[in-house]
Amino acid sequence: MLFNKNDKITQKYDVVIIGGGLGGMTAANKLAKNGRKVLLLESHDKLGGFATWFHRRKHIFDVSLHGFPVGMIKTCRKYWSKAIADKIIQLKRVRFINPLYNIETDFTVEDFTSKLINDFKVSKEQVDNFFNLIMNMNYYDNKEMTNGELLESFFPGRKDVHRFLIEPIVYANGSTLEDPAITYGIVFSNFMSKGVYTFQGGTDLVIEMMQEELLKNNVDIRLKSKVDRIVVNNNVCQGVMVDGEVVASKSVLSNGNLIGTIFNLVGEEKFKPAFIEKVKKVRLNTSSCQVYMGIRAGETIEDIGDLIFYSEAKEFKTDELLSMNTTSRTFSLYYPRLRPQLADAGYTIVASTNARFEDWMNLSKEEYKAKKQELIEATLVSLEKVIPGVTKKIDYIEAATPLTIKRYTHHEKGASFGTKHEGLEISMGLDKEIQGLFHTGSVGIIMSGWLGAANYGVIQSYEVDNYLEKLG
Repeated sequence: MLFNKNDKITQKYDVVIIGGGLGGMTAANKLAKNGRKVLLLESHDKLGGFATWFHRRKHIFDVSLHGFPVGMIKTCRKYWSKAIADKIIQLKRVRFINPLYNIETDFTVEDFTSKLINDFKVSKEQVDNFFNLIMNMNYYDNKEMTNGELLESFFPGRKDVHRFLIEPIVYANGSTLEDPAITYGIVFSNFMSKGVYTFQGGTDLVIEMMQEELLKNNVDIRLKSKVDRIVVNNNVCQGVMVDGEVVASKSVLSNGNLIGTIFNLVGEEKFKPAFIEKVKKVRLNTSSCQVYMGIRAGETIEDIGDLIFYSEAKEFKTDELLSMNTTSRTFSLYYPRLRPQLADAGYTIVASTNARFEDWMNLSKEEYKAKKQELIEATLVSLEKVIPGVTKKIDYIEAATPLTIKRYTHHEKGASFGTKHEGLEISMGLDKEIQGLFHTGSVGIIMSGWLGAANYGVIQSYEVDNYLEKLG
């Protein structure tokens, strides 16, 4: 049942899920299929979390950087439906444009191997050894080696090769050269298996299909419902307070930001001091900025590729990537073919840059407005070099910042990619601190992005189900 904000909820649930992102939605669907009584609460006016969209004039803008590994097909088929899985298509043209090289790839391991050998003149033995290592990485491997050290050990002094291998993953999960190598290897190997994929029909269509599936499986959904707090008594989770009423449940699964869940929804005093000390050491990952551009109806743009990693930086560096003045950004191009169900589907372009929340948080209103305009202008300068003459074809443009993300997602510091790697241990250990309290979402860098979010929702649904099974 889909509730309105002011509808009274008097039922007791097996689990209340806070947040309708892909992790929360997938967990809700899995638990409901298992016969659990589920309430899904979402503070926004639609489900999806970061997998979302918005309308401006006649344009539909997809918010997330479009692209996820082939594993999303299996996840959707197994935990959602064949119809949803069948909407997943490959993005075959991924381009890299920077001072070191201009390369197009389909992002498969075969093509990357070919490019490294033929374009970068790396030996086949080096390439094979590198891929053999990262294809077998797992979370329990050595966390001391950094991404930079991993790349240097296989390709010493080859900054161009390092950039080619890590740049896409930085935009996929926020991983940097200083993060543990496993945060790169696991995600990269997932993408490299068979390329990059997206949903045909757009984010709006797939979230609509997911919502229909949730309702079909008897998940109660309540939108525009921001949870005030999680109710905990005698170290046991008993429900949530939302819109001034307590909704009772045997368990709670938060799909919200990990730090916000612990400090804002539960309260530091509910946890053991030693656990809170560990939580305080969890670092939030970076955020991002986007510029959304709609092409005027009747205008067309050349098919130049689906995903473009563009930079004017002569060397790949974390500080340059996160700078407000970065020249490094991605362009996601949405052609009318992405939404074949719409007769008047147009062209849109979304530019994305990694960013620091701290650079935006203390600006005055005037400074903030000026910086957003600078972001737009810098983006157009870059885009013109990729698609000459495109600016005059744009009839709508706006920018989003880390503050925008915090406003709509309630994520601490507008963290687009959740937490650094140490957050995963905390996330998975909540139920050891408070019975019946669980968390899913973007944590540990590995559990981020569309596929990571959905799969972590599945993992945590098993934990919730096991807990409920023990309760009887």
